[in-house]
Amino acid sequence: MVRCPRHHHIERIVTDNGACYRAGTFTRALLGSRHQRITPYTPRHNGKVERYNRILAEEFLYAREWNSEDERAAALGVWNIHYNYHRPHGTAGGQPPAVRLQGGVTNVLASYS
Repeated sequence: MVRCPRHHHIERIVTDNGACYRAGTFTRALLGSRHQRITPYTPRHNGKVERYNRILAEEFLYAREWNSEDERAAALGVWNIHYNYHRPHGTAGGQPPAVRLQGGVTNVLASYS
């Protein structure tokens, strides 16, 4: 049995090298989380992030209409638990990612405003 995490602290964030990720506002928003940048001109390093964003858009963001940003933000936490602990993943042999790690899985909660 895999248990869902109780604490939502972002330990690390991986981004490309876009100007928005070099800005002071972004750095302050990390709240002590480690920022790792992918190697420039190497998009395969960002492949997992791009795939997650595509699934997020298809299965969550545009799968229904939201009445408010608060409603969508609350539902995103539930969806991330589903994604990590219940949704079968092809690269994990049809199992959710959490079964592969003893400590569980966390995701950066996306900000699509």
